[in-house]
Amino acid sequence: MRLPEYLKRPIIDTDKTRVVRRVFRENRLNTVCENARCPNKGECYAKNTATFLIMGNVCTRNCLYCNISCAKPASLDANEPKNIAKAVKALGLKYAVLTSVTRDDLPDGGAAHFKQCVDEIRALTPDVKVEILTPDFKGGKAALDVIIAAQPDVFNHNIEAVRELFASVRPQADYERSLEVLRYIKAPLVKGGRTASRWGDLTTKSGLMVGLGETFGQIEATLRDLHAAGVDIVTIGQYIQPSKSHLAVAKYYAPEEYADLRVLADKIGFRHHQIGPLVRSSYRAAELI
Repeated sequence: MRLPEYLKRPIIDTDKTRVVRRVFRENRLNTVCENARCPNKGECYAKNTATFLIMGNVCTRNCLYCNISCAKPASLDANEPKNIAKAVKALGLKYAVLTSVTRDDLPDGGAAHFKQCVDEIRALTPDVKVEILTPDFKGGKAALDVIIAAQPDVFNHNIEAVRELFASVRPQADYERSLEVLRYIKAPLVKGGRTASRWGDLTTKSGLMVGLGETFGQIEATLRDLHAAGVDIVTIGQYIQPSKSHLAVAKYYAPEEYADLRVLADKIGFRHHQIGPLVRSSYRAAELI
């Protein structure tokens, strides 16, 4: 199917976008904007921001919608956390978004590296808010506890696809495991005989792609699962096939259909949502918060 006009974005090359590319290049950093071929890259660069992709640009999983390559990854860059902090300062960010490839080759899935990145940002720019978008860490509670100790301002873990399509879209992941990660983050923690929130008032977030062949009813069921898991913010956007070797698009949702999804998210009870054709997990993340 041809890409509808409303999903096309122009290439933006200005002084601002060149500055963003230079800062990332000088600090030897990756962005999910480049590696995942995000259609909003030009808009975000023009606003002097981008989403950091940590732990390399090679993933240990082969999700069939994703443009990031699957291969044996390199060792972690010990300088990356400090370089990210320097880039955040150089760009003058007030809100930083960190995501990563999945690193099933690491004992903790890279949780400690996530924490180091958050710690270095806070040490250099204490007023910057940090959102992290993490893999599932194979559901490991010890790894999630390390993430909890980092105390990000927003915790995001994407469900990506409805239950019925999950295994064909993300063959090395698990729908219930992703829900359990979100539940664990929000679950109450008993300390000294008193029950307290594990995260306090931390906001949690998850995202879903549409256009893979799901039904409206399946989307509703997935949103209800996310709401029951304590998710505060949900994002929904159109899946766009990165190349001919990736999953084909089953449907391009019309702009008015996203209005129906926004009504549905309100009805289910989400505090906030970002729903539209070109919405991605970290799209306008600071403005949404």
